[in-house]
Amino acid sequence: MNSNQTVEKLRQMRLSAMAELHHQHIGSNRFADFTADEYIALLADHEWEDRQNKKMARLIKKAAFKQKASVADIDYSHSRNLDKNMFTRLAGLGFVDKKENIIITGPSGVGKSYLVQALGNQACLMGYRTVYSSTSRLLSKLKLSKADGTYLRELRKLQNTDLLILDDFGLQAFDATAREIVLDIIDDRFTEKSTLVSSQLPVSTWYDIIGEGTIADAILDRLVNSSHRIDLKGESLRKGILKNE
Repeated sequence: MNSNQTVEKLRQMRLSAMAELHHQHIGSNRFADFTADEYIALLADHEWEDRQNKKMARLIKKAAFKQKASVADIDYSHSRNLDKNMFTRLAGLGFVDKKENIIITGPSGVGKSYLVQALGNQACLMGYRTVYSSTSRLLSKLKLSKADGTYLRELRKLQNTDLLILDDFGLQAFDATAREIVLDIIDDRFTEKSTLVSSQLPVSTWYDIIGEGTIADAILDRLVNSSHRIDLKGESLRKGILKNE
């Protein structure tokens, strides 16, 4: 069997990265640089790294973040009550393995959305299935799914997500349908998956925002009691950006 046939068979077996590297080595005649074991390990490592990179790219695309955010780029210099040691520990994603939640609250412009997306991006890089959405947009989508009969299917998708990020929670008071949807989501994920919530409103006001005492109690009991809390302070970071423009 000649080398070109080997390359073609690797491609047919969907070992494309391995095939490409082997093809390059055929052209440069680098076989003598390795023992047989070393060469096989080199090809296998290259294929594995390529698949991992593609997996991370798929997870990030599917998460549907609205901006590129990275844990490495977080600015801790602003006085906004963000503890670097605590956030670095959370970025290790032990909370996802423990099925715990995170709640980040604070006024508009202090960087809540960036922080939750940075954690979401980190989750994707570590192989966790992640979904990001503004709360209002997700509720609108699920209300439509109730009408077209796909509601249970959409709930299962969320239930199978390792990390669900609900941004801008509570900007609008919930109607009866929204309350039921949020309870379904949170109840499915309770002790099974992690949920990350950001809100301009303090948690103490969520009871009234959700409305209907029994449902509000059920949602908050499942969401808040198993959560890490970050309460950001300070002025909007956007003010400094506008001053410098």
